[in-house]
Amino acid sequence: VQLQACGGGLVQAGGSLRLSCAASGHTFSSYAMGWFRQAPGKEREFVAGISWSGGSTYYADSVKGRFTISRDNAKNTVYLQMNSLKPEDTAVYYCAAGVIATMTSIEAAKYWGQGTQVTVSS
Repeated sequence: VQLQACGGGLVQAGGSLRLSCAASGHTFSSYAMGWFRQAPGKEREFVAGISWSGGSTYYADSVKGRFTISRDNAKNTVYLQMNSLKPEDTAVYYCAAGVIATMTSIEAAKYWGQGTQVTVSS
């Protein structure tokens, strides 16, 4: 599976962005998907995950209520809608695919996208 993330950019605090991650291959619907982020000088951390069917979603406490993960298996794409953005959300955001249903850790990820920069100004 090859993953291509896009949608990052510069936004003011309180604004919104929608990230997309397009996957190649014919087995996208077999994978759980997730979004992770890495800020400068910090370790990569889990942001949101979604099961292969889209029926289950998981969020880090820091983004719960502000971010929404979704997927369209017909389009081989997973999305991350980010609302009420804060400066502390600034990071490179990565999408990942894995075979473990609960995509909530780096260890669960098998394939990684290249990352897209999100910068939130105060």
